[in-house]
Amino acid sequence: MSEFNEFDQQGSVPNRDTGSIISHAFEMYKGVFGYAVVAMIIYLVGGSVIQWMTGFNSASMMQDVNFSGDYSSFNYWNTPGLPLYMTLSSLFGLLLAPLYVGLIYMINKYNTKNPIEFSDLFIGYRQNFVNILIYSFLSGIISAIAAALCFFPLIFVYPLLLIGYPILLFENASATDALTKSFNIAKENYGTFLLTGILGILISVAGIILCGIGIILTAPFIMAVMYSTYCAFVGKPRQITYNKQ
Repeated sequence: MSEFNEFDQQGSVPNRDTGSIISHAFEMYKGVFGYAVVAMIIYLVGGSVIQWMTGFNSASMMQDVNFSGDYSSFNYWNTPGLPLYMTLSSLFGLLLAPLYVGLIYMINKYNTKNPIEFSDLFIGYRQNFVNILIYSFLSGIISAIAAALCFFPLIFVYPLLLIGYPILLFENASATDALTKSFNIAKENYGTFLLTGILGILISVAGIILCGIGIILTAPFIMAVMYSTYCAFVGKPRQITYNKQ
C-alpha cells in the first residue's frame, strides 16, 4: 500500500501566474526528461502495434485520396480497419493513463530532491489505479463532446481538467472528487488556467515541427504543467512512499 509522508521541506512552488508556472514546469521537466521519452516510446510502439493488428494506415489512406484527387466520395469512417483501430486505441489510451500519473509522481520526487527509480513510472498501476482509469474515461468523454462542437470548446474545457491527475495521485481522491475539485479550482482562477493550459499544449505539440519525431521529446511536457499548476494553487504535495511488502 502507499503511505503519505509529512510535507517535505525541500522543493519549489511557483507563483500563481502563467509565466511562473510554465518556467517551473520547464525546470521540473528537465529532471525527468529521459523517463518522459520512455513513456512516449511506449505510447508510440503500442500505437504502431495496434495499427499493424487492425490494418489501419491513415498515412497511406490520405496518399491514396490525394493521388486520385477524388474527395467527393471519401468517407473517413468507412476506412478499412478504422472502427477496430479506434476501439483498441481508446482502450490503450485508458491503460496508459496511470503511466502519465507515474511521470507526475517522478516530477514531484525530483522537486523534493528524492531519488527517482524507474519503477516509479508505474506507480499509477499500484496507487488509485481504478479511479485513474475512471477519471481518464470521464475526462475523455467530456473532451470528445467538447471537440465535437467545432473543436474550439475543447480549448475552454481543457483547463477545467488540468489538475485532475495530480489530485488523483497526491490526494488519493475518487474520480468524481478529482473532477469536482479540479473544476472548482480552475473556475475560480480560470484566466490563469486557460492561458497555462494553452501554452502547455502548444509547447507539448511543438515537437511536430521537428519532422514529427520531435513529439517524443515534447509531448509529456503537459504533465509537468499539470504538476506545477497543482503546486501553485493547492501547494507542494506530500511525497508518496510505496510499501512493497
